[in-house]
Amino acid sequence: MRTSATPATPMICARGLSKRYGRTQAVSGLGLTVEAGQICGLLGPNGAGKTSVMRMLVGLSAPDAGGATILGRPVGLGAAVLRRTGVLIDGPAFVPHLSGLANLKLLWSATRRAWPPPALDAALDLAGLGPAIDRRAKGYSMGMKQRLMLAQALMRAPDVLILDEPANGLDPAEVRALREHLRALAGRGAAVLLSSHQLAEVQQLATHVVVMNRGRLVTAGPLADLLDDTGAYLVQVDDGERAAAVLGEMAGVATVTAQGGEVTVAAPGVPSRDLVHALVTAGIGVAGVHRASRSLEEAFLTITQGGDGHAAR
Repeated sequence: MRTSATPATPMICARGLSKRYGRTQAVSGLGLTVEAGQICGLLGPNGAGKTSVMRMLVGLSAPDAGGATILGRPVGLGAAVLRRTGVLIDGPAFVPHLSGLANLKLLWSATRRAWPPPALDAALDLAGLGPAIDRRAKGYSMGMKQRLMLAQALMRAPDVLILDEPANGLDPAEVRALREHLRALAGRGAAVLLSSHQLAEVQQLATHVVVMNRGRLVTAGPLADLLDDTGAYLVQVDDGERAAAVLGEMAGVATVTAQGGEVTVAAPGVPSRDLVHALVTAGIGVAGVHRASRSLEEAFLTITQGGDGHAAR
């Protein structure tokens, strides 16, 4: 895996991206970065502006304001750096009377590099089309077309991947294979930006997330931080009722609920060591304490609630 971006230079970078379609402000002043080795989920309700952002990132659409770089280089339609970028945006699109392999050759010809691409075998293996690769694309199912599109994105051994809903039409085994492949690429230093409505899948795959709503950035950062941002703890104790009473008297504790030997404490800003100290001082045995995390779906709904989701996608 070759990369030209230095540690201080993000592999993918957008600053102040804005885009309007008629009267609709699709994207407004959005910034994001994806570093080497990161898999970043670009999330948002329908109409949040995710696809508009991705199209601007690879030069398919010109921003009204702001700009984007890949591997530290400005991006525009036909930019040389796009040869090192795997792209899947706007869904499968092939010449129907050509075979799957002929379609890949046609797409590769735009790079003006000799056939075959450097990672063709691995890409075809992931696509799993077998003999169907030599059949006309017009006979492909939606899932087969999606897998062929993934093959064209991956066959160039990309340093950067920008994928819009890459798991559409894939069955669970295919989604798992894609997840493992993307993890392997990131492990070798690639940067991956993907959008998806399959939040459970994103939670298994992503290291970072960017959340949009109505064209604007809502939050961005490591996935673990987003899921742990509840201010709540689960505490295992030998006397749940007494523990709840003690913790309920502490400053900074919002709510306490006890169920058997487990106490759930909502205490934003209170260190766990203070909770443990209060319990031990009261003579209550503590077996364990850890932050209560939430699912990505719960976090997503919490931070996007109230958005009407009607901005252009």
